[in-house]
Amino acid sequence: MNDSGPRDRSAIGDASAATDNALAALDAALAASPPPAQARLLRQARQALADAQQRELDTQARYAALFDAVPDPVSILSAEGVVLDVNRAGIVAYDRPREDIVGQPIELLNPDLPSDHLQPVWEALNRGDTYVIEVTNMRGDGSRFPVEVHSAGFQDRGQPCIVAVARDLSGRWRAESRYRLLMESIDKGVILFDRDLRVLSANPAAHRILGLTGGGVGLNAMLDPDAWIIVDEHGHPLTQSQWPTSRCFQAGRVIRSTIIGLYHRPRGRMLWLSTTNVPVFGNGCDQADHVYAMFSDITELKRNNTLFARAQSLAHIGGWEWDRGLQRLYLTDEARRIVGQPADMEDMPDLLDCLRSDDRAALQQALADTIEHRSSFGLELQGQRRDGHSFWIRMIGEVSAGDVDAARITGTVQDITERKQAEETLRVQARTDPLTGIMNRDAVLSDLGVRMDSPSHDRVAVLYIDLDRFKVVNDLLGHNAGDELLIEATRRIATAIGTEGLLARFGGDEFLVICDLRDQPDQAEQLAERITAAFSAPFQLGSDEFPVTASIGIARAPRDGDRPQQLIQNADTAMYECKRRTRNGWQVFSPELAQRQHDRLQIESRLHKALDGDEFHLVYQPQVNLRSGATIACEALIRWHNTQLGPMRPDLFIRHAEHTGDIVRIGQWALREACRQVRQWQDDGLGLVRVAVNVSWRQFVGEDLARWVRQVLDEFGLPGSVLELEFTERVLIEDAPDTLRTFARLREMGVMLTIDDFGEGYSALNYLRRLPIHGLKLSQLFVEGIPRNRSDVAVCEAVCAIARSLGLGVVAEGVETEPQRQCLLDLGVTVGQGFLFAHGLPAADFERRLRRARELG
Repeated sequence: MNDSGPRDRSAIGDASAATDNALAALDAALAASPPPAQARLLRQARQALADAQQRELDTQARYAALFDAVPDPVSILSAEGVVLDVNRAGIVAYDRPREDIVGQPIELLNPDLPSDHLQPVWEALNRGDTYVIEVTNMRGDGSRFPVEVHSAGFQDRGQPCIVAVARDLSGRWRAESRYRLLMESIDKGVILFDRDLRVLSANPAAHRILGLTGGGVGLNAMLDPDAWIIVDEHGHPLTQSQWPTSRCFQAGRVIRSTIIGLYHRPRGRMLWLSTTNVPVFGNGCDQADHVYAMFSDITELKRNNTLFARAQSLAHIGGWEWDRGLQRLYLTDEARRIVGQPADMEDMPDLLDCLRSDDRAALQQALADTIEHRSSFGLELQGQRRDGHSFWIRMIGEVSAGDVDAARITGTVQDITERKQAEETLRVQARTDPLTGIMNRDAVLSDLGVRMDSPSHDRVAVLYIDLDRFKVVNDLLGHNAGDELLIEATRRIATAIGTEGLLARFGGDEFLVICDLRDQPDQAEQLAERITAAFSAPFQLGSDEFPVTASIGIARAPRDGDRPQQLIQNADTAMYECKRRTRNGWQVFSPELAQRQHDRLQIESRLHKALDGDEFHLVYQPQVNLRSGATIACEALIRWHNTQLGPMRPDLFIRHAEHTGDIVRIGQWALREACRQVRQWQDDGLGLVRVAVNVSWRQFVGEDLARWVRQVLDEFGLPGSVLELEFTERVLIEDAPDTLRTFARLREMGVMLTIDDFGEGYSALNYLRRLPIHGLKLSQLFVEGIPRNRSDVAVCEAVCAIARSLGLGVVAEGVETEPQRQCLLDLGVTVGQGFLFAHGLPAADFERRLRRARELG
């Protein structure tokens, strides 16, 4: 309450009357027509006073509304305990007129207060606390009622005052009385626990049910957790954190109708209870302070037959008994639940019928042995419930004690389904690829080994699948995108093969499919076609699409291998042949492929040592003016002669060198050797001869090509204009930003840049607009068909038109006939090379050709 709050409501009228008098005086002064300046000040004063009066009235109205809206009695007291104001609820509660309360000491309402009752109140209020006390208030008729008073301090017009709120406790006292009566009269046990699981109270029914009577033993001592074994309804021991009371504290919610068993160690007594636990929260608490445990004794209900006692003593869940004489099978309710069969299961054959065949025979034999030898048995059996779900049980049986004729066999069944499922889960995980969820490498090798050991292993095929361009996606977008792609690829392959093949991830981006060929000899090829078709649509990764295809190799047993590793290796060989030839397809293994693989290994092993053995040399094929026949430049062509393999075709060993990465070292050697030869020709007086050197795409992505070219040119003191670098269209798509930077640096040196075999590869026309190249080389693939083949002529015309529109030069390679030369001239091509003019010449022969041309010219 602020200073504008009235200490006594009678003061409101006095203050208002004084303000009205002041306003009337100001009005009278204004009516006397004072001077303008004075009139202005009077009007301002009057307005300010009227505004202040209105604010005071508004404040008083709010105060009165709020004060009277409180549903509990509220009293405003002076520092000495005199009642300054009381709200409407207080007038009703105390059954007195307001004027009989205001101005009277608080003892009028609380006659039992001691004389110094205000001292502890002000001590608490001065500390900034609220003072709470339970007292008895008195009504006007002299009757009394219990209240809980909350007092707080405040300042009213600079004077310390007390606001006291009284909460009527009559209803709570009546409720507590009814609660005590209820707790003492009900037949359900009730125990109140604190968070440390200490017992705070227990009703008479709890004492009776738990046997806590007499003996002078305290409640907490009798309920010592170490004295009790607590199990769930299936007989499984519960840890303290699993007790329903503990779970109620942990969850902060009601734990309803939980069945537990309590075995009291000192007395050897077993109880079964159905218990509900209810949390109790203190004011403002988000964790339960206490828990009420309410329970009923259901021991007699559980002890519905003698089998329960046996199951209890053996600590198993369900019990059974087979009476051979009556041909009757008895199962406890829990045993019926475990096997999931209807209540009309009445004889042992009914139980046998729900077991799998092997286990059915095992149980029949065990029963027979038990009858004959009066022995016992224990079996782990698998069966199927009526709802279709499988179960695992451990079944124990023996002849009943004292049964001389073995007429009755009794025992227990324990549900071990969860343990068996966990074992199966571990077994499956050991055989499963964690990313894709299909079989892993070890699992498929094991499965393939089993199949190939069977009599029909000669009808098994392996499809070895490798994803094309997967590394590009993985490198560009990261491993998460790569994993996403592998998962989608797995889904596509699995959908394509359906149930006709067994799919496994063999490692990385490689998959295996095993299929049976007994009923369909061409099954492998059909699956390969379906898998290839499944990869026709691009993969959507984020906002981008990536075309990723599959190369597939096929091998059959035993034709292509009689061992799993051999069969897979040959399928791998066929896959690499497919990837080399076309990609996005399939290839069947053949002995010729095996021979080629052997040859490839021979070539690659010797290729790596060829540079060190000085086995390479260059020849130079002239580039001539197609009109005059004059030699204007040459192309350096690499040749390899190995002592074991003999002369090797360039297209063959260069492809292997690119595969192994040796092409980088070989390309560096060829570039340096060509520049050295040009330097020698210049020193021999032939002037500067421009030489074209082929550059592999691997030299662009694996080395700093521009730095190496600069180093070689400086080594031999040559200008960049003597060098022309030829590269295939693959360079255009491998790494566009780096390619642009490298091309720009080479062009700054004066090096000519030409796209070799243009039109054979990707034909990335988009890059021609941006790359700083000088010319195109018309592929021999198209030149050899002109002028007879109209399609080849059309391609050559298109390439020449592109070159002219972009201001690029064109060189034709593979010119072998006079009609080809004339056709090229007609198309506007002025420079060519080929057998029509000369083969690749040794350096000395090319030098003689140049000298002869100069002598004739």
